[in-house]
Amino acid sequence: TNLDKLLELIQLQAELIDLKANPDRAAEGVVIEAKMEKGKGSVATVLVQRGTLKVGDIFVSGSEWGRVRALVNDQGKQIKSALPSAPVEVLGFNGTPHAGDDFIVVDEEARAREVADFRVRKTRDAIAAGGVSTMEQMFARAQAGDSEDLPVVVKADVQGSVEALTSTLEKISTEDSQVKVIHGAVGPINESDVTLATASKAVIIGFNVRANSQAREIAKRDNGDVRYYSIIYNVADDIKGVFSGQLSPKYRENFL
Repeated sequence: TNLDKLLELIQLQAELIDLKANPDRAAEGVVIEAKMEKGKGSVATVLVQRGTLKVGDIFVSGSEWGRVRALVNDQGKQIKSALPSAPVEVLGFNGTPHAGDDFIVVDEEARAREVADFRVRKTRDAIAAGGVSTMEQMFARAQAGDSEDLPVVVKADVQGSVEALTSTLEKISTEDSQVKVIHGAVGPINESDVTLATASKAVIIGFNVRANSQAREIAKRDNGDVRYYSIIYNVADDIKGVFSGQLSPKYRENFL
């Protein structure tokens, strides 16, 4: 309702304030949504804020980087460039960014890698080191009266699921402890996720995604706790079980 009037007012306001973006510079923008698509890999919808985004551009987005392989407009057609204020689907990410991440075109691949690696290291350094922790170990500590927060790493197939899981899990708490989602992202569980979980004693939850072979090997070696789900309520029930002392010691995964 009244969407046409809203757009009309935005255009009028932009005209009165004389809002303009320079199209003749390296593109910058923001990620609106990100997901994994079969056959395409990591795909993000980017809103170009300034500059012109072209196929072949090298970019950094959050802690991910890549080269633009294809641009798809809002009508589903492939285009060669996108001007300021244009929303486009970008293919070519080496990993899946977060909604809200910045998107900046850089001159060379080495620079893009350097910035992305620095951001990854900064995120890891912000989390205290320790060792692995499983739900069973956390339950044992709770029974012994040594309650603490349960750190969780969440990986899902789409950003919306990550946000829904994060919101659901962070509402679960007791007087002494609560769930703390230290990392949430889109895509399969990789080595970085397992390393992060190991360093911060976190449980890894995969929602409609699985761990790659390297991640499985590292988790097996370090006794990491990786759990797969396809229903949000099951995740919430298991975590509540930890806090209420109803978690069974054995866990089996059924393939359907």
